[in-house]
Amino acid sequence: MVHGIGHGRVNELDLLRFLAALTVVFHHYSLNGFAINFQTVSPYPLLSSIFRYGYLGVDLFFMISGFVILMTAASGDLRHFVLSRLVRLYPAFWACCTISFVVILTMGSSEYSATFGQYLVNMTMLSGFIGVESIDSVYWSLFIELKFYALVAIILLLGRIQQIETIFMIWLAITIALMIYPVWYFKIALLDGYSANFIAGATFFFMWSKGITWRRCLVIILAWCCALYQSTIDVHEFEIRIRNDLSPYVIAIIVSSFFVIIGLIACRQTGAIGRVNWIWLGAITYPLYLLHQGLGFMIYNALYTQIDPHILFWSLVIGMVLLSFLIHIAIEKPMSRSMKNILTKLVGKN
Repeated sequence: MVHGIGHGRVNELDLLRFLAALTVVFHHYSLNGFAINFQTVSPYPLLSSIFRYGYLGVDLFFMISGFVILMTAASGDLRHFVLSRLVRLYPAFWACCTISFVVILTMGSSEYSATFGQYLVNMTMLSGFIGVESIDSVYWSLFIELKFYALVAIILLLGRIQQIETIFMIWLAITIALMIYPVWYFKIALLDGYSANFIAGATFFFMWSKGITWRRCLVIILAWCCALYQSTIDVHEFEIRIRNDLSPYVIAIIVSSFFVIIGLIACRQTGAIGRVNWIWLGAITYPLYLLHQGLGFMIYNALYTQIDPHILFWSLVIGMVLLSFLIHIAIEKPMSRSMKNILTKLVGKN
């Protein structure tokens, strides 16, 4: 058990997670879908110039994940950690993956196709580790998340939760070293490119739960510097992919704002926002993120010539939010409850 760690839901993170998901949705619908391989037939110029930076919502997701996953692991109970992750991840993923697959079979084209075998592998959530193409390319971030979960699980397995801050400091030091002396294998294994986001989120959790110290402040400053580097080093390659110019200065400002916002949360300085229960927004974020891209693109292409582009765009956004809410209520909640009961009984027998 990690002594001194505070528990309780951090309401602001639910709101923040939802807003991060929306920025990614707007990025995909207004620009990304058209710019990358013409997956959609047209961009949405009204928002594309603003939300060309919306992909950075994923960086914010990873920071939030660092905070939340350390909260989940704080008890030092490996079984609880693994059970909570399985119950949280799989029910919504199974539902969204299945819906995407069925729509691909129904509305698919040369750009959107999938086989039953591919679908079955995807349902394990391990397709990205064994070279099988994802049903929806948005799943790439899940594979990054799973690596982070595996790292935390190993720490729990070794009984080193008490030393996790020190371990994360070592991780940060390695991240800095890899910037100077890049070794591709270690860069992949240690989530280089996003490691600073996870480390910062975890450190903000320690600040929130155990207090502010000079050492934690130093880690945040170093993680911020690393995050700026990681988010801007390959910006030219991404500019080519989305066929739009990106300013490293704007990226730096956005990434810095993530640190400021979560820093305020860690210091419990969010006022009335933190007292509002945003749980429903947080709950629909995961299915919204999983479902919006491929499904949204296919619907957009099918209806673009029949409906006013503005009506279609906003109807698609609102429709995806409502569909995500329906999936959470009708599928994810009951399935998660049943899955938790079954797994708890199985674990209890061992």
